[in-house]
Amino acid sequence: MFRRLALLLLLGLFAVPAAAQQLPTLNIAGPPAAEPDVRRLQAMNLDRLSGAVALSGLADPGPPIPVFVEPEGTELATSTPSWVAGFATGADGVVVVFPARVGAYPYDSLEELVQHEVAHILIDRAAGGRPVPRWLHEGIAMTAGERWGLEDNWRFAVDLAKVGEVRIDDLDRLFANPASVHHAYAVSGSFVHFLLRRHGPEVTSALLAELASGRGFAEAFVDVTGETLGVAEEEFWRRQTFWFRWLPLVSSSTVLWIGVTALALLAFVRRRQRDAELEAGWEEAEERAAAAAAERAEKRREWIH
Repeated sequence: MFRRLALLLLLGLFAVPAAAQQLPTLNIAGPPAAEPDVRRLQAMNLDRLSGAVALSGLADPGPPIPVFVEPEGTELATSTPSWVAGFATGADGVVVVFPARVGAYPYDSLEELVQHEVAHILIDRAAGGRPVPRWLHEGIAMTAGERWGLEDNWRFAVDLAKVGEVRIDDLDRLFANPASVHHAYAVSGSFVHFLLRRHGPEVTSALLAELASGRGFAEAFVDVTGETLGVAEEEFWRRQTFWFRWLPLVSSSTVLWIGVTALALLAFVRRRQRDAELEAGWEEAEERAAAAAAERAEKRREWIH
């Protein structure tokens, strides 16, 4: 629920009126063994691709995108590393997905995986087939999908505590390593999310348009954002990770134990205070009752005499 709410809030920044936005067409196919997944994807609501279209800036998403569903055991599945759940092959290429591998971060469903890979096709088309930094590719694809919620923030915090800050230019190396690819996804998504908040919802489409015109990325980044990538990166790590640096510490077992102990002590002190107040109230009530009884006894003696 929180992830979907965050997505709706973010997409509201760059939403395009439905009548003005064209969504891509998907041609989904696969071998007989993949027929259930093929039918499932054929029934997918294409409105979930609107975020990728908006972030890419494409007025026309282009020709239909072939999506091939590959079950395990096929030659392609066997030759593809087991940690790869899907891939896209460029502006004029295809999307290939392996349904059996869905479930590992950052894909929670087969539809989300297809959505992510289709975003890569649209990004390449928006860039005119020119090279796009891997972190920007993955960050846009994650932001355009049903991503960036509590799980992503938590993963970012935990990975940051383990790995530390990673330079944006070093992310390609992390993407190539199965042990660090999740951290690369988390940093890329967080950084693109930061750029959208810092420079507005059109920053990604403007960057891709500059690349399509033949500009180098460093020059395009300065023209679009008014700052160098290095400056943006420094600000990102300074502003965006302060909370994340403390979150793992705050949530550690030692700190939690200290917190529970402190709460228990506080509860004990408060209970003793309440007990003391009750005892004082009881003593006062007993004194008032004794005084009232003495007064009544005195009145009875006066009445008798």
